[in-house]
Amino acid sequence: MALNLYNTLSGRVEEFQPLKNNEVRMYACGPTVYDYGHIGNFRTFVAIDILHRHLQQSGYQVRHVMNITDVDDKIIRNSARDGVSVQEYTAKYEKAFLEDAAALNIERPILVRATEHILEMAEFVAELERKGFAYRTDDGSYYFRIANFPGYGKLSKKDFAGMQDGARVDVDDYEKDSARDFALWKAPKPGEAFWESSIGPGRPGWHIECSVMSMAELGETFDLHAGGEDLIFPHHENEIAQSEAKTGKPFAHFWFHARFLLVEGEKMSKSLGNFYTLRDLVLMGHKPSSIRFLLAAAPYRHQLNFTFDGLQQAAASVTRLRNFRLRLTSSQFAEGTNPDVSELAAETLKRLQAGLDDDLNTAQAQGAIFDMIRSVNALIDAGQVLRDDVPALLATLERFDRIFSVLSDDDLPKMRSIAEWAKAEGREQEISEALALAVAANQLSDAEVENKIAEMGAARRARNFAASDALRAQLATAGVVIENTKDGIRWRRK
Repeated sequence: MALNLYNTLSGRVEEFQPLKNNEVRMYACGPTVYDYGHIGNFRTFVAIDILHRHLQQSGYQVRHVMNITDVDDKIIRNSARDGVSVQEYTAKYEKAFLEDAAALNIERPILVRATEHILEMAEFVAELERKGFAYRTDDGSYYFRIANFPGYGKLSKKDFAGMQDGARVDVDDYEKDSARDFALWKAPKPGEAFWESSIGPGRPGWHIECSVMSMAELGETFDLHAGGEDLIFPHHENEIAQSEAKTGKPFAHFWFHARFLLVEGEKMSKSLGNFYTLRDLVLMGHKPSSIRFLLAAAPYRHQLNFTFDGLQQAAASVTRLRNFRLRLTSSQFAEGTNPDVSELAAETLKRLQAGLDDDLNTAQAQGAIFDMIRSVNALIDAGQVLRDDVPALLATLERFDRIFSVLSDDDLPKMRSIAEWAKAEGREQEISEALALAVAANQLSDAEVENKIAEMGAARRARNFAASDALRAQLATAGVVIENTKDGIRWRRK
């Protein structure tokens, strides 16, 4: 089955086909590093990560590039307010973003920074002026004349027939329905940071940055451009206009946009007190694996309502996945194979692939794996799973996790780094008991817990009860509760 994705440019679900063989050139709009990333941002980044992983698992060679916007209006304003350079100001937030993304098991793409391409941006603007798409104002700024680009609006599907020719906007945040000539290059105001360039002193406009960085890494035309739905207009609309005006070629063939989320049924807002960064949630004791699972629970084009009940359910789902793996790896099965189990594993793999091929339907893929877990647990209880059935079941679980990445949990080192950050930021009082346990010196990672449980089972089978009891005591000291159930050994943290 082919991968079908919704293409914002065409407004319909289409079969995804790379421009060249099985090579996918993919650009994603990354963070503007003026503050810590919130869970709405990370909903988009998790969706893009799942797309990247699925493309790879489907056999494509993926070149995935993501920008770091380390110069824009907010950054210039805030760095001046704090009396530090742009580089000093953004370094802190870039580091935090990369740590948070790693905690969520987001695979790191090729990173490009706006400040590393300033001179190329100035040359891009100069070329647009030569072609008649850009003009210089008296203060030394440059603007894109959208009236000269007939295709303006083709991504956002907005009607700009009545737009005012020559009206300009020189800020990055402006009304989403306002079609005006946008800034390509901004002359410096007194006291602002600026760069010298071939078109004079100044700094790039927000939109020009992504056009220059994406084409530098992927070429003038590439396969797929991704980002949050809030970027469709004006940011991505403006990227298309300036890029295609310069090259005369299509910019990106597919446009992938993830919806933002609600929090407890409302739009996330600091004024409502429901604005959460990833670090806020970790300080409360929620594990990044649970957060990632919840962020992936609804398909990327559906509205996700982020609730704390939902986060608890996500944690329970992750535990269920891990306990199923533990049951398969620590139980004793009779010799032989059951063709029904092999068929179930194969059918689940097909359902996983079909769900993800269906416009990245993550809910369908998650449903497939839990249907398998429910069926296999019943078969184990009935003694119908045999030793040679286990590898196929584990392979199916591993295939699921290569996309969702919640099983191989090395959250604890990353959570420790967030706890250390909280202390440095004066937020030590916010560290929850759960997080404090996680960063304790004797705390074990999930993989270490499962290894010790396997050792404990082997010791009991060898009738070495002293060794088994010693291992159980070690786990208890580390805050791990062992439970013997009809489904086999389960464990949880206190």
